[in-house]
Amino acid sequence: MGVSESEWGLRAPANLVSKRAVWQWTVQAGLVWGVLVAGLAVARHVLDNPPGWLGYVLVVAAVVGVVHTVVMPQWRYRVHRWEATADAVFTRSGWVTQEWRVAPVSRIQTVDTARGPVQQLLRLATVTVTTASAQGPVKIDGLALDVAARLVEDLAATTQATPGDAT
Repeated sequence: MGVSESEWGLRAPANLVSKRAVWQWTVQAGLVWGVLVAGLAVARHVLDNPPGWLGYVLVVAAVVGVVHTVVMPQWRYRVHRWEATADAVFTRSGWVTQEWRVAPVSRIQTVDTARGPVQQLLRLATVTVTTASAQGPVKIDGLALDVAARLVEDLAATTQATPGDAT
């Protein structure tokens, strides 16, 4: 059962990640920027004679942080897509720099699921497909928990049925 050249071409994978992934990315970005801005504010407040530039850095960090926290998650949601067929796993991810990945099922070595604290709260998961590739694993971030579990099951069954040693 071969794959035609058009199936391997760079096309948008069929599936979007969960809409809740927008909240995941928003919370994660907000936490990072919040810690940075709070640290700058504390430093400015605690120092006896804070340098003048520290106030400017604080304002710039706050503005960039708000813009990043609002824009990035929406942009990522529009870009992030995934699809698993009997022959390959296709992903597109990123926001400023976008990455397209195709992992042939015959090259899959492991399939893992991870859930950080924010993902657990939002009932999301990341599926990592490790292959015999120097590029590293293929990650699908922001999947609904039930979708991730079904994907892992399907990929495990497909790789078991695929001949070869994944090298």
